Amino acid sequence: MYNFLLALGQTLIRFTKITGEIVLLLWTVLREFLLPPYEIKNTFKQAMEIGIKSVPVALVTAVFTGMVLALQTVTGFKRFGAESLVGSVVALSMTREMGPVLTGLVVAGRAGAAMAAELGTMRVTEQIDALETLAVKPVKYLVTPRFTSAIFMMPALTILSDFVGILGGYAVAVWLFGMSSVLYWRRAWDNLELSDIYNGLIKAAFFGGAVAIVSCYKGFYTEGGAEGVGKATTGAVVISFMTILISDYFLTAWLFK
Repeated sequence: MYNFLLALGQTLIRFTKITGEIVLLLWTVLREFLLPPYEIKNTFKQAMEIGIKSVPVALVTAVFTGMVLALQTVTGFKRFGAESLVGSVVALSMTREMGPVLTGLVVAGRAGAAMAAELGTMRVTEQIDALETLAVKPVKYLVTPRFTSAIFMMPALTILSDFVGILGGYAVAVWLFGMSSVLYWRRAWDNLELSDIYNGLIKAAFFGGAVAIVSCYKGFYTEGGAEGVGKATTGAVVISFMTILISDYFLTAWLFK
């Protein structure tokens, strides 16, 4: 019993410490974001890394997600004679839920891991310490551009994912099952509201910020050489995934109530 309580206490202390450090890092990032000089060049560079280079994998994920949604919806709704609602289900599912969540997971697995590995390598090779000796603020130079880029690029990626996912659903519903093309698009747009789209984009921006701050934190505080870099990268991806999935529930409850 004593060992269990000891382990529980140590876990709670470690969780509190990590949470506090992440909050402090986020506060520093937000403060440095507002103060000059602005790292515009680094921000655009990170936008390329986080956003543009994630487009292929995000679009492949989205198109097959839309196709699976349409496939499951058509086969399921046939039992009730409601196949005409396939367009509505695909459009609402992609814009409200699947688009932002799956795009967030893709970015976490690709760009988040890269952030943690890059910053972790800089930490263990003392490059971050070198920046401090040169009077360069490491958080402003390294973390703020990544955080800013992730917040803006995630909604852009999500818009592409939503559109491609709906097209994937169209391909299955119309070309595979012979559904009317006009009916698919009419059902999709008639039942889709503007709030469904921009609330999904709010989710995406939050997920982007969460992935960036968690990944940068894990990389920024890496210890233990090459092994530590590997652990930091793995931890960044796992924690980012958990953050996205847990926060998704609370964002959905708040935005779509």
